[in-house]
Amino acid sequence: MNIPKSHPRFVSLQTREKLVKAFGSGLVAKEGLIAQGRGEALDYLIGEKTSKSAKKAISAAAYTLQNAKNPVISVNGNFAALCTPEIIKLSRILDAKIEVNLFYGPESRKKAIARLLKKSGAKEILGTDLKSARKLKGIDSARRIVDKDGIFSADVVLVPLEDGDRTIALKKAKKKVITFDLNPLSRTAQASDVTIVDNVTRAMKLLVKACKKKKVKPRYNNKEVLAESISEIKKNLKRRARLA
Repeated sequence: MNIPKSHPRFVSLQTREKLVKAFGSGLVAKEGLIAQGRGEALDYLIGEKTSKSAKKAISAAAYTLQNAKNPVISVNGNFAALCTPEIIKLSRILDAKIEVNLFYGPESRKKAIARLLKKSGAKEILGTDLKSARKLKGIDSARRIVDKDGIFSADVVLVPLEDGDRTIALKKAKKKVITFDLNPLSRTAQASDVTIVDNVTRAMKLLVKACKKKKVKPRYNNKEVLAESISEIKKNLKRRARLA
């Protein structure tokens, strides 16, 4: 049976192929493939579409980024493999810096991601120069290493596919954190200032569009919007159960 290209299943298969290819070229760690599998399961729970609550979060994220003094986009292997065009566009719109930051892998993987981003049009990529390295307090993983001109000095950080420890460390460092997380109950989702509960490939396209327009400050409370997201998941599960 042929699946329409717009169907979530087709998009999911395309995403898998991109990540497998990126793994083969050294951009994505094997742990990134595992994370994708978990993400697909969570995406199914939210209905494989951008919810109303996610759109609220995207609007709040756009406003926060537009009004940041030093916004930084943090990039890992999965994010680079799936969203490089959107990363470049968002960086240009906001005049935001791009920094490679990884949990797994050697410096060679950082450099491979940086090459991909530069090849796609990025002018400068931070996070690969050891001379500029600084450490975030309160975190033991490799992700504590950040660039002094990037995340270390940022006031707002966009951190997709994040781990909870670094989100909390960034918050303790007095930074506003915007994240994409398909699990509204995760530590990352709960600790961030703005959590977009959506597939990063869908949400990044919408975030780029939102940042092109001047945003009015929204009334936004992350805890309230996460609660809305959980309610949406419950309704979606009930709907799927009725159709089963």
